[in-house]
Amino acid sequence: MAKQGAKGAMPRLRFPEFRNAPEWENAILGDLSEVVRGGSPRPIDGFLTNTADGLNWLKIGDVDKEAKYVTHTAEKVRPEALSKTRVVNPGDLILSNSMSFGRPYILQIKTCIHDGWIAITGIAQRAGRDFLYYSISAPSSQNYFVDNAAGSGVQNLNADIIKALPVYFPSRPEQQKIADCLTSLDEVIAAQARKVEALKTHKRGLMQQLFPREGETRPRLRFPEFRDAPEWITRSLGELMVIGSSRRVHESDWVTTGVPFYRARELVAIGKGEPINPLFISEALYAEFSRLTGEIDEGQLLVTGVGSIGIPYLVKSGDRFYFKDGNIIWLKNGQVDLSGDFLFRLFESEYVQGQIATMAGIGTVGTYTIENAKRTIASFPVDKREQQRIADCLSFLDVQITAESRQFAAFKTHKQGLMQQLFPSPEDVAA
Repeated sequence: MAKQGAKGAMPRLRFPEFRNAPEWENAILGDLSEVVRGGSPRPIDGFLTNTADGLNWLKIGDVDKEAKYVTHTAEKVRPEALSKTRVVNPGDLILSNSMSFGRPYILQIKTCIHDGWIAITGIAQRAGRDFLYYSISAPSSQNYFVDNAAGSGVQNLNADIIKALPVYFPSRPEQQKIADCLTSLDEVIAAQARKVEALKTHKRGLMQQLFPREGETRPRLRFPEFRDAPEWITRSLGELMVIGSSRRVHESDWVTTGVPFYRARELVAIGKGEPINPLFISEALYAEFSRLTGEIDEGQLLVTGVGSIGIPYLVKSGDRFYFKDGNIIWLKNGQVDLSGDFLFRLFESEYVQGQIATMAGIGTVGTYTIENAKRTIASFPVDKREQQRIADCLSFLDVQITAESRQFAAFKTHKQGLMQQLFPSPEDVAA
């Protein structure tokens, strides 16, 4: 904490060699750099080009919101666009005035930027570029943007708001130490992200081989013990099981305690292991509706019919909840022909997801209905041991993906906590 009357600020965490160093200086971003808005020639389509003399044209969609650097653009503009736009150079910082709100990026290319970008150029010698990047990314700066953004609906930033951002900075050696520490952590986070994506890509590729392509009766990859097994068979799901939904639950039926009641959004979140704030219906209403429709049972499948369409949830032992009619399709799988685990994986496959996409795209508003589900074609091996072998293999991969994803999230959380300590927050700033 900074002492009363001091002019600077002190972070809560300093590296050992700087613990006795002076307090950090303070300034506003406009004192340390030039903050300017991009520009857009109109109409932009008239300036786009594929010719060799074209200039890079950076759009919001060209930048991965989790990235640190801007490395490419998808389009170019003719040199005549320079009278209407602005050029920024490698080493400059940019941030969007609306999308990825207040999130800075470091340019590694020379490019023109449209008026959705704000550039931070001409950075003063007393503030290192990488340090400034992390300072703007720090929670205190991001909170400043949220608190001061313009607009009552969609909030946005302008150059004046960004110029006025308070910036606290130590000596250049300490700045570099902080930037190096956070850069190393970013590299660890990026490597972990690549690991997660590689596992997901491997799973997608494996599923393409473990399930037959449309019109085929054998997958391209079978486990050794099933290579001489019979061809897979195809049936519509309506032939294999009863498919329906729940009874109508009105908003007036919701209560504060009782039996959990899930809509599509809650079911998707639960499937991902994300927290939810469940709604409830009374025990009496649940009992009444269960007499009419039955209760969910282990091995049955619930599939979202609206919103994020076609997301499956496998009912597990001990599950007890009710769900929104129409929004969620109920596949009352008796596990006579299909094991529950295999049916779940079947709904993850490109074969079934492609059918869902086609069916849902027929109407003006995409939906996956009970009738769609009945017409959905399932391709499967007769031997349930093969079904389970496939499901177990993919479940093992999911466990790995979940573990690595949690590690990725833990690294990001650690970085946020570290930045809160490495950069002064408002309560650390002296009066």
